[in-house]
Amino acid sequence: MPSNNSVATEASLEKLISAIDALDAVVSEWGEHERLIVKTLRKAIDDLNKEAFARLIKTVKQNPEAMSALKEAMADEVVYSVFRHHGLIKPSLNERIEMALETIRPMLAGHGGNVELVSIDLPSTVVVRLIGACSGCPASELTLSEGVEKAIKEFCPEITEVTKAKGICSSVEGTAVNFISPFAKNQTKNWIYVANFDELPENDFIVREVDGQSILLAKTENNVVCYRNACAHLGMPLDSSMVTNGVLKCSYHAFEYLLKSGECLTVPEVQLQTHMVKVTDNRVEVCLS
Repeated sequence: MPSNNSVATEASLEKLISAIDALDAVVSEWGEHERLIVKTLRKAIDDLNKEAFARLIKTVKQNPEAMSALKEAMADEVVYSVFRHHGLIKPSLNERIEMALETIRPMLAGHGGNVELVSIDLPSTVVVRLIGACSGCPASELTLSEGVEKAIKEFCPEITEVTKAKGICSSVEGTAVNFISPFAKNQTKNWIYVANFDELPENDFIVREVDGQSILLAKTENNVVCYRNACAHLGMPLDSSMVTNGVLKCSYHAFEYLLKSGECLTVPEVQLQTHMVKVTDNRVEVCLS
């Protein structure tokens, strides 16, 4: 919603809405017949106001100067909210992005995570930040592409690129990092058994071949991660790489990655390609991206 640049008055949007909510609470306690009368009355008043505002806009559009003044008036939060309530103006890009993020937040929250809008780089790029468990999750790229990006593009077709904010992601104190992307829970097919959980070394990796692809499997703090066996730099295999203090270093050009998340410490803009992974009892299964 546009910022309110006007002088604050006693009749603020918050107070006006609070008064309406208070009356709604009273009406909700009434009988069904009475509530239906109030609902019908409200719709009739809304229809009258909408028609009046629509005719006003139609008239104003014929005068460029008046139209400019109307657009300026839209910066007032009360005017904007009333016009939005009647569907006379479309929601802003910022509002539509927030509506998109709201659709996936319940799924992320179930795994101790969240997402926030960082910036909009017009005309077609959105920057977001994954929070909590999602920030350290090795499947964060999957969460971004299969969850966040799809939701934003559905609500905002003009957005063609969704990227993660650079730097350290926000975290939520006390949340446990889940090694499976929330969106992997909807995946019911194409899971392939690759190893037993007790076979995996702590803070180290093993290599497996799955459907002609080489993958790395590792266990960190009882979480299992799975990556494509290829450095994000030039795609060189990581078989002979060493892991020291939780950091995997490529033996070819010394690119370093956090083993628990696949994030690149050498070039933060890239990371190892992640595959979905789940553990059932002692069975470790993966689903290739």
